[in-house]
Amino acid sequence: MVAAASVVVAVGTAAGMLTALGDEDGGGADAGRPRATHSVRLDALPVSPSPSASAVSSRSASTSASPSPTAGKPTSSPSPKRNLTKREPRAKDAASRLYRHPDSQVLDWVRAHPDDPRQDVIASRIAGHPAAVWFADHTPATITSRVRAVTAAGAAQGRVPVLVPYAIPDRDCGGHSEGGAPDLAAYDAWIDRFAAGLGSGEVIVVLEPDSVAQSECLSAGGRADRFASLARAGRVMKDANPAARVYYDAGHSGWHAPAKQASWLKQAGAASADSSDGVFSNVSNFHTTADEVAYDRAVLDALGGPASLGAVIDTSRNGNGAAPDGEWCDPAGRRIGHAPTLSTGMGRIDAYLWVKLPGESDGCKGEPGTFTPSYAYDLAR
Repeated sequence: MVAAASVVVAVGTAAGMLTALGDEDGGGADAGRPRATHSVRLDALPVSPSPSASAVSSRSASTSASPSPTAGKPTSSPSPKRNLTKREPRAKDAASRLYRHPDSQVLDWVRAHPDDPRQDVIASRIAGHPAAVWFADHTPATITSRVRAVTAAGAAQGRVPVLVPYAIPDRDCGGHSEGGAPDLAAYDAWIDRFAAGLGSGEVIVVLEPDSVAQSECLSAGGRADRFASLARAGRVMKDANPAARVYYDAGHSGWHAPAKQASWLKQAGAASADSSDGVFSNVSNFHTTADEVAYDRAVLDALGGPASLGAVIDTSRNGNGAAPDGEWCDPAGRRIGHAPTLSTGMGRIDAYLWVKLPGESDGCKGEPGTFTPSYAYDLAR
């Protein structure tokens, strides 16, 4: 896999921050770059997210959530004529609307190490924030119930889950995170079952990271077939749940030119409101939010389609931007970015999300896909 790619690291049968696997799931081992985790115990009781200080946009959003500064400074003293007793009603905090699954490697570590001197920082700045739930194994018999468990828990709390289906055939072009469904027919059937678990509430679907940006390894025919399957996947999910928001793979600002990426995205259905709500970028990578905002807007402009199409950005580790030397594997000197939020204050940027969980190793500071507290602490402090 080229260094520019956003590459994925996975453990057991899944890759991603949180992975939702049932007890019956067996699986092939994945491994790769930026991304991964152990399975989530879906029988755990829901845990409400701990309050975050204030919703900032991208990878670090509150003073207690991450070290990145918020945009804007406090104004000087209020006008004497300002009525300080009458407050406008505030909208529900956008960050608190995202669902935090009650189990993950970081939460397991926090619960098991109450006396560790790093615990408070990791608990407040990483574990307290909502993150994506990954479905990275081809298990048709259980996928509907596992997806439903997450979406139902989110709906019960009035929160929005972020789901990552990651089972496209020829995933990662046979690299570290190879795996997925055996063929596109099997994948289409798996997607049908995935969509059946989406329920009727709000949900965000980050559809198949790397599936478009990394498609050059396929033949022209293979690429066209994959794109047709991805377009179908978006339609199936939006038909199953009209409240679902489906985003397609735009890679990241350090990879393909916006026009090239947009041409592929159009073939994959990302320009159609029947299948898409826009694009996602920077999954498991480190590029700055500013770079991603500019890049995503350029991709959307080139893509065309409805004006309603927007972008979501993975801000989980981009607080200091990408490593100067291009290192992708647990590079030193990185830090968490803006905390997850559905209110970015940026036109055409729908959300900042933590798709990759900070502290899950890419394979250099710990085993691929495992939570590494020293790495997490370095990112969070």
